Amino acid sequence: MIGPVPNRVVRPAQSVYVCAHYRSALVEEFLLDIAMKRRRVALCVLFLLPGLGISSWVTRTPAIRDALGASTAEMGMVLFGLSAGSMLGILGSGVLVARFGARPVIVFGTLAVILSMPTIGMGAALSTALLVAFGLFLFGLGMGGGEVAMNVEGADIEKTLSLPLLPRLHGFFSLGTVIGALAGMTFTATGFSVAWHLVIVGVLALVAAVATLGSLPPGTGRTYGRASTEAPGGRTRALWKDTRLVLIGVIVLAMALAEGTANDWLPLIMVDGHGFDQAMGSMVYAVFAASMTVGRFAGGYFLARFGRSRVLAASAAAGVAGMGLVAGADSQVLAAAAVVLWGLGASLGFPVALSAAGDSGPDSAARVALVATVGYIAFLVGPPVLGFVGEEHGLRAALLLPLLFVAFAGFLSPAARPRTAVATTGERDRVGTDPE
Repeated sequence: MIGPVPNRVVRPAQSVYVCAHYRSALVEEFLLDIAMKRRRVALCVLFLLPGLGISSWVTRTPAIRDALGASTAEMGMVLFGLSAGSMLGILGSGVLVARFGARPVIVFGTLAVILSMPTIGMGAALSTALLVAFGLFLFGLGMGGGEVAMNVEGADIEKTLSLPLLPRLHGFFSLGTVIGALAGMTFTATGFSVAWHLVIVGVLALVAAVATLGSLPPGTGRTYGRASTEAPGGRTRALWKDTRLVLIGVIVLAMALAEGTANDWLPLIMVDGHGFDQAMGSMVYAVFAASMTVGRFAGGYFLARFGRSRVLAASAAAGVAGMGLVAGADSQVLAAAAVVLWGLGASLGFPVALSAAGDSGPDSAARVALVATVGYIAFLVGPPVLGFVGEEHGLRAALLLPLLFVAFAGFLSPAARPRTAVATTGERDRVGTDPE
């Protein structure tokens, strides 16, 4: 008798092929996941290094000032080396990222930051203002160019994963400032050599950079063309003609100025303006850095709960209150406590506005590069201008300048809202989209 006819013919070879293909896809997905995790870890470390560097020499600025025998205005001119380097770095970074990708720019910037540490230390040891200014120039060149590229890299990961990553990355920058500030406070209190302090920081940063730079992929942000976006009807228009993007750039500039003012001048404001000794001035800066760190790591919750525009408005209000109290309060305790408000207010403005820029239209990498460049202009105009104003009216009075910028940024915060007032469910889940 003939048995029942099977419903389908079993093909072992085909089953083996399907299983092998499925396993291959799983392995590929696993490897991609590992590569993405390594990329994120590398960026976290690379953001931490300039934070460690900047707080290492900022906490020693009173000692460096004394070693150089410089006045407040002369220190402003020394800090102009930082401004000039920053401007050169940021003006070239966007073009270089578009031509070569983010990775080589990050490599160059990180190495320049590392080399700046012993250069600044040697300048202080030799009492040579020009050498200190050159070290600060190297630091500004590396940080200004490298951080624009790192923000492009971070924005690309943020877009790929649909996660608010930029505040966390900038949180690692702030964590680096905390670590550097605590070390600087300890070295200041014990009278440790400024030169050896900064050489040690440079060596540790070099080891960390060598271990992580290879995890970054090539080609991120590479366009080979000018940064432009499509206008209606197929016409192209320069990104700087995008009014909304320009407003976001102003927000970034103001919030970067608030952060940069503290990085450049806070220990001296506390020493010269409020009568703290050098060790306590460094401790107050460490409190500011810790507040920045807490604000950036906790920012994801508030962004998801309240949205970009409200978070930016609240950040600006807190920054204005903090700087106003530091400038106007005669109590050392109140001035030191107000630094917490200043740090929390400045913490989210820069990364949140960068996220808004990347999400504001096509050519995300070019938009982030442009807005980051506008923001880093604060490093050009901030230190020397505040130095000259501080020479004439005192550093506390000079704080009114960044305070006014931050207050204006608060009024511009609606520019960070999503492009459409009504979003689909999927769009509401995108990075940094306002919940309104």
